[in-house]
Amino acid sequence: MASLEDKIKQFEEQNSLAEQGGGSERIERQHAAGRKIARERIKDLLDPGSFVEMDKFMTHRAKDFNMQENLILGDGVVSGHGKIDGRLVFVFAQDFTVFGGTLSRANADKIVKVMKLAMKMGAPVIGLNDSGGARIQEGVESLAGYADIFLLNTKASGVIPQISAIMGPCAGGAVYSPAITDFIFMVKDSSYMFVTGPDVIKTVTHEEVTKEELGGAMTHNSRSGVAHFTGDDDEQTMQMIRELMSYLPANNMEDPPRLPSTDDINREDKKIDSVVPADPNKPYDMNEIITSVVDNHNFFEVQPHYAKNIIVGFARFDGRSVGIVANQPQFLAGVLDINSSLKAARFVRFCDAFNIPLITFVDVPGFLPGTTQEYGGIIKHGAKLLYAYSEATVPKITIITRKAYGGAYDVMSSKHIGADVNLAYHTAEIAVMGPEGAVNIIYRGKLDEEQRLKAVEEYKQTFASPYKAAELGYIDEIIYPRQTRKKIIQALEMTQNKSEQNPPKKHGNIPL
Repeated sequence: MASLEDKIKQFEEQNSLAEQGGGSERIERQHAAGRKIARERIKDLLDPGSFVEMDKFMTHRAKDFNMQENLILGDGVVSGHGKIDGRLVFVFAQDFTVFGGTLSRANADKIVKVMKLAMKMGAPVIGLNDSGGARIQEGVESLAGYADIFLLNTKASGVIPQISAIMGPCAGGAVYSPAITDFIFMVKDSSYMFVTGPDVIKTVTHEEVTKEELGGAMTHNSRSGVAHFTGDDDEQTMQMIRELMSYLPANNMEDPPRLPSTDDINREDKKIDSVVPADPNKPYDMNEIITSVVDNHNFFEVQPHYAKNIIVGFARFDGRSVGIVANQPQFLAGVLDINSSLKAARFVRFCDAFNIPLITFVDVPGFLPGTTQEYGGIIKHGAKLLYAYSEATVPKITIITRKAYGGAYDVMSSKHIGADVNLAYHTAEIAVMGPEGAVNIIYRGKLDEEQRLKAVEEYKQTFASPYKAAELGYIDEIIYPRQTRKKIIQALEMTQNKSEQNPPKKHGNIPL
């Protein structure tokens, strides 16, 4: 009969085996490639000593290809719960040292357990992906595991924040779980995502492409818009996730955390009075206005490398978390196009799902013209942003800094689609189109040059200003730029108990 000491020794041995994953040789190989192992990443992500591991001794149940002789405790995923800044989160991290992090049925069961608990407890779930995909030896069981995860991702969407970090390979069916989640982090030079790899592409379409070009961090952060953030290495990526979490509530029934703020709510920055140029065709950097007015000048930008003609991200005003959407006149004059509409629409819907007020800075000359945009479906994609803003019931505060022309004025959180507070700088121009274009259409061929210039000037005075809209109540207040911070904070205080419901329905049919 085994003594107590024997039982303790057996427990310690099993524990040690589980923590070794695929063994020291494979761990060293992971380190040599500049990547950390699953447990090290979890340690960097969570508050010290807060991680509680689950299913540490689980093994796969496959019997084909002599798999029953190759059992590793934990089976390639480390899962459990812990805390970030003292707040509960659930986490799973794929372990590339065990069967290349491939997904088995048992492995999927561990992830499913964590996700179901996260939904029950109303806490965010963070997945650290580093996997060769489905475990081929298990066939359809592995695929079934993926589908179970996809279903839960979908059910959890808009209920709890879901974060994916791609820490290594993520290929084939594995990419669709991160794609459904709210935010995707990638690591420069060491992570990639694609549905089919370079070898298959070469066979089918004869294209030659590297893994990095096809699905590397910068490809997905700048070209495809699939990913939202890029870290320089594993550790920095974990710190970025921690920062993102500080802006988010634990679930859709809670408000985002409010932090104590030492930044004066009445602080005025006279410099921003001169940020918007007098010449309406001159670009300026909208980031100057944003960073000037938010708490401690700290703006956490989302997707900074994609569709740069629109800016989205998180900040705080008097400690309150907000989502910011802003046209960027520095790129493509701040026009709305397919990519910027998609980027902003998804961000608006996320903020609305998680009770994060929306602050919109507007300087938009319209939608980008051209066959590329029309054939690409700008009507449908632009309507996504219109739909997202119209559907959002969180506090919506809008500041028009300069141009708000045509349909783009309507789309960018105008009073008519439910914004609560609409402010404008004295430099604002709210009209169907620019003065030159408008006069050319109204007086087509009827005026000489002198009369045309006079008509342009008259149009500017009447329509290319905020006063006509203010007369009609479409603009609540015209403000000096230096008052922006104070006015937004007053609006956030006024709207903090806002209650608005959309008509009861199963769900709307957003133009996809």
